[in-house]
Amino acid sequence: MSVVHFVGAGPGDPKLITVRGMELLQQADVLIYAGSLINPELVERSPAEVKLNSWGMNLQEIGDATEAAIRDGKNVVRLHSGDPSIFGSIVEQIDDLGQRGIKVDIVPGVSSMFAASAALQTQLTLKGVSDTVIITRPAGATLEKDLIPELSRLGTSLVIFLGTDKLESITSRLECPRDTPAAVVYHASWPDQKIVRGTVEDIAARAKKAGIERTALILIGGIVDPFTRYDRSVLYS
Repeated sequence: MSVVHFVGAGPGDPKLITVRGMELLQQADVLIYAGSLINPELVERSPAEVKLNSWGMNLQEIGDATEAAIRDGKNVVRLHSGDPSIFGSIVEQIDDLGQRGIKVDIVPGVSSMFAASAALQTQLTLKGVSDTVIITRPAGATLEKDLIPELSRLGTSLVIFLGTDKLESITSRLECPRDTPAAVVYHASWPDQKIVRGTVEDIAARAKKAGIERTALILIGGIVDPFTRYDRSVLYS
């Protein structure tokens, strides 16, 4: 069975792709990449003779392009932003390719939420603050209803993807205390990275003032302001 490689490109900085990911990128004959979510510098590092921006392409078109390249004996790499397993829509692609007799090999990547945590110089789990991380997204064109209000009651670390343009609506529905620390990290690890810190009460206004309207992560919880209260780990006690 023929194989196409799904590669996590990492959060933006080209150096944050895995070694295996870079090896496959440099061996690609055909590169199908996830539009503006991928740093152009990373695309340029691939010697692929064909480079397709998948923005605007539907599942059928992506599958057709992949199948045609595989039939021609080409080495195909599908480059996803961050890690393919987080809001990467890969299962539907794997299903479609499987019906075409094409096997998928997945190379994990560094998620943008890890880059955002690094930018904030914090931990997503921190003893005495939060032992749980919830990853979610707001309702929109592809999600009828979200559980953000219910999830926010739990007092855990909350990481919200795909919600920058709905930030005011999201924060108005959060059911945690209004003084809960919050941050918005735009383009984590990119050269134009921006970090805005605040609370649930004011983070939307602060992000708007900073001109952040898209391509950012929202982090809610005590881990955003970790140095005010945490317990030392057993490891270093």
